[in-house]
Amino acid sequence: MPSLTGADAAAVGAAAVGAAPTEPVSVQEAEAFLAEHPEIHFIDLLIADMNGIVRGKRIDRSALLKAYEKGIALPASIFALNIQGTTVEETGLGLEIGDADRVCLPIPGTLCVEPWQKRPTGQLLMTMYELDRKTPFFADPRYVLQRIVKRFSELGLTPVSAFELEFYLIDQENITGRPQPPRSPMSGKRPNSVQVYSMDDLDEYAEFLQDVIEAAHEQDIPADAIVAESAPGQFEVNLHHVDDPVVACDHNVLLKRVIKNVAYDHEMDTTFMAKPYYDQAGNGMHVHISLVDEDGTNVFAPNADGTLSQTLRWAIGGLLQTLPEYMAFLCPNVNSYRRFSPSFFVPCAPTWGIDNRTVAVRVPGGDPESMRIEHRLAGADANPYLLMAALLSAIHYGISNKIEPPEMTEGNAYDQHEASLPTNLRDALRALENSAVMKEYIGEEYLDVFVLCKESEQEEFERTISDLEYMWYLHTV
Repeated sequence: MPSLTGADAAAVGAAAVGAAPTEPVSVQEAEAFLAEHPEIHFIDLLIADMNGIVRGKRIDRSALLKAYEKGIALPASIFALNIQGTTVEETGLGLEIGDADRVCLPIPGTLCVEPWQKRPTGQLLMTMYELDRKTPFFADPRYVLQRIVKRFSELGLTPVSAFELEFYLIDQENITGRPQPPRSPMSGKRPNSVQVYSMDDLDEYAEFLQDVIEAAHEQDIPADAIVAESAPGQFEVNLHHVDDPVVACDHNVLLKRVIKNVAYDHEMDTTFMAKPYYDQAGNGMHVHISLVDEDGTNVFAPNADGTLSQTLRWAIGGLLQTLPEYMAFLCPNVNSYRRFSPSFFVPCAPTWGIDNRTVAVRVPGGDPESMRIEHRLAGADANPYLLMAALLSAIHYGISNKIEPPEMTEGNAYDQHEASLPTNLRDALRALENSAVMKEYIGEEYLDVFVLCKESEQEEFERTISDLEYMWYLHTV
């Protein structure tokens, strides 16, 4: 992920999809889109909830201008939904306020065509405001991230970031109720081997993968590479870096939607579930971050003598010192913690190293001017806005407080460090709830909403009697 410098950074920032508006959204964007696409019948108005699930409304093309001029109404409780789509009333965002609406306004530059639809349809990302249409709604994860990014601008720094996103292709028909790889369009066989970076696996699903890249590009989503990953039917898509972390997260949310819908067109399904198979690798989501100053210089670049810059060291120090405290944002679901096993290359301790894939925070080798952090711990089930907000909070905290990292790990980190990070959602939520750093950066009001929603999921999970319990205990005790 090369860092942007000088004019390149400015150009990307100006053209970035979803850049935050400095003035009311111009209705001319909608007028130009409708004129250019007379075939469009409907427009999907999209907003990502606390779980990263895309929700919203589908409107007729005749209503698009009104959506730009006045916005659309959606209940505030959309940001108090658990993973099942049920409002968690303890948050105070449901019946307590009469399940009242807020106003959702368009994000400039996100209006585009959905290339997978048989009936021509457009899409538009939205973000939520209070009824005054000026005050962002506190529980919108996109706004949570925007507040963190603003703190970097006060330091004269701009985060440059990108995601690597893993997913499984699965069969649409799961007779046992459990996932299985789809049949290859080429051979008709189900993949059962593990061949990381296999070109043959890419060839087997070439049409689907090509359609994903083309659909992403049609929507200005900078997907630039796909590789076969560590399990049958598993792939990773890399997104190109941009100099606005909010935009990087917009790309992530929209890319997931592209992958899911293109798979449907190919009579397959997908899952971003953290651990869909107990005996195979889970789905991760790696994040690459560097920082550039007002001159476009990468402040993570090494010193003249080749040593690491102080800024990079402090950033790593902040990330590792607070890692247990923001773990719940990286791994927000009960299933998330099933990924953690040394045999499946998921770090279980706050470690770092240079060009070392066994650590939690990796500094990739290569061009010194492209020096960056790769955070390797999050699952693909994380909300990208909250994940990015947590990482940038920890980086800002580390730089502001000049926190030195622990000793760098060389060699296999799994053999050298005992697992010390939270291993279940309950412990992770407790650490988040008690974190002074996350309260300062993310805000106590939002943390309350997040923790309450996730605790309700944990409690329901624990009340459920599993098939395994019946198998073990029903006739044996």
